[in-house]
Amino acid sequence: MTEPVRVASIGIGWWSNVLADAVKRTPEMEIVSCFTRSEDKRKAFAEEYDCKPAESYEEILKDDSIQGIINTTPNNVHFETTRDAAAAGKHVFLDKPIAVNVKDSLATTHACEEHGVHLSVGFQRRRESHFRWIQEKIAAGEFGKLVQAEANISRDRVGQFEPGHWRYQAEHMPGGVMLQIGSHYLDVLEMLMGPVVSVSARTSQLVLPGDNPDVANLVLEHENGALSNLTACYASASEYYMMNIYGKEASAYYDLFEGLRHLTRGNTHSDKITCEKNDTIVEQLDEFAECIRGNATPECDGHWATHSLSVILAGVRSDKEKRSVDVAEIMAEA
Repeated sequence: MTEPVRVASIGIGWWSNVLADAVKRTPEMEIVSCFTRSEDKRKAFAEEYDCKPAESYEEILKDDSIQGIINTTPNNVHFETTRDAAAAGKHVFLDKPIAVNVKDSLATTHACEEHGVHLSVGFQRRRESHFRWIQEKIAAGEFGKLVQAEANISRDRVGQFEPGHWRYQAEHMPGGVMLQIGSHYLDVLEMLMGPVVSVSARTSQLVLPGDNPDVANLVLEHENGALSNLTACYASASEYYMMNIYGKEASAYYDLFEGLRHLTRGNTHSDKITCEKNDTIVEQLDEFAECIRGNATPECDGHWATHSLSVILAGVRSDKEKRSVDVAEIMAEA
């Protein structure tokens, strides 16, 4: 039996618990320590997940038995916390987004490369079985030329975070809902349709407090000329996810309640595709464990995450300046 890799969790909040719950579901990894500035939070986390509450982040970094860091700190400190982990020789699983600007994103990526550690960025929705099914069919050529896509990712976040929370602040979450959840479906769209080269975006702030939009719409131009429309919302009545992928020879239609359907050229009805629900968070953590063991490389590494961030930041600029913005324009300023 392979011993589980030993990791520490830092930046304890609700998502760190989601990841820690997933660690419990896999034999590949164990959380042995944790740290956050709140003593009460780290003690509660340590008790729930049977690990040691560290007195400081430095204590974790000096522990040679700890192989990796699960980093769910606020976005604006991703660089410094990841840089320090890399310098200590520890691999990093980093919650998306990689940073709040491209300069820090590239610095984070380069720090990990310089010290020879893996950086895996958490984009778990691309692993959902229905999207993998579409990905396989596209790779096999069954969709033909890809021409268009449309997607929506919506949640109700009213009352979910206290006023003043960093998730409501443009400094920590530029683009608001666009970056917070829109980036997940942007990642899937780029996985399926190819890289985005240009963005035109509009946003609104209708329900939530703070200085960030809670409704966003992005028109994305892909490298192959195809166009996608992505909408993201934190002000809807309930959770809802939808993605349609259109090719010249076939199309796929997915939504949260109806599942996946598939239509081929010439047919007048679509076929329901049954996809077994998979544990996407465990899958990405298992991949991280294999990276630490030297048997894999991250599917979503720092370079991919930097590009993804650049697309969102192009959307932020597009909304502000009311023009289409090339992703290359954002990257050139790093």
